[in-house]
Amino acid sequence: MFKTLKWEDWAGVVLGVWLLVSPWVLGYSDHFAATANAVLLGIILASEELIHLGKHEDAEEWVDLVAGLWLVVSPAVLGFGSLPAPLINTVAVGLLTMMFGAWALSPMDEMLGAKWRGRATRR
Repeated sequence: MFKTLKWEDWAGVVLGVWLLVSPWVLGYSDHFAATANAVLLGIILASEELIHLGKHEDAEEWVDLVAGLWLVVSPAVLGFGSLPAPLINTVAVGLLTMMFGAWALSPMDEMLGAKWRGRATRR
């Protein structure tokens, strides 16, 4: 059920957990839409990084891209775009999530991963 995590998976777990707790850390837990968005997306991001999808590993990265895009546009859609803390936090986490998802889908991830594993086994 659980998989061996790569660095971008760990980054996704950290972003998901951060998003989950951020309404209380940054002080915007009194705004329902911003808090519900952060909690729901935080749970989704952290848990989908931990679950092994078998042959469908790329699906996880596409979930990251879609979730990241939602996080970027959600302040405008859900009406908390005028609140600086949730706006900046949500957009920043969304951009990072999309960046990590795109990196994991790129050929560079496999090339650098193979090179790193090769170096580690030679020692």
